[in-house]
Amino acid sequence: MARRLRPVELDFTASAPLRLAFTAEVAAPPEAVYAALADDVAGWSRWFTGVARSAPTHGGKGREVWLTGGTRFTETVLAAEPEAHYAYRVDTTNAPGLRALLEDWRLTPADGGTRLRWMFAADGPAPFRFLLTLARPGLGRAFRESARALDRRLAGT
Repeated sequence: MARRLRPVELDFTASAPLRLAFTAEVAAPPEAVYAALADDVAGWSRWFTGVARSAPTHGGKGREVWLTGGTRFTETVLAAEPEAHYAYRVDTTNAPGLRALLEDWRLTPADGGTRLRWMFAADGPAPFRFLLTLARPGLGRAFRESARALDRRLAGT
């Protein structure tokens, strides 16, 4: 059953009890990476590890995401700055323990490609935060694999 999470804004990336940040470089230019993040929401399942299905809602101002294990999210897009910044917060989920979640993507030109930074800002009870901290290496690996898959997708291979 879906539960409503605490609504947070972009400043949550600085105040969240748990902040996990990951970076990767891709050969694709920022405009292509941004388009894959913000404009091709339905395409996330073809490159982001664990996403089974995703769809834009509310004319692109929201998203629905289903993970392979059955977790669902409804989200509100908080930042959509072409070639630079894409962020969304989770409004409802069936994931236990989560109180607030914001994901923040920053794109920076780098050596003919893009430096991609993903921040996962979350709140939940102490045991939940502890488990997420333990999951950090796995989240980092999934992010790096996803960045490589996105790069291959954008290169057309």
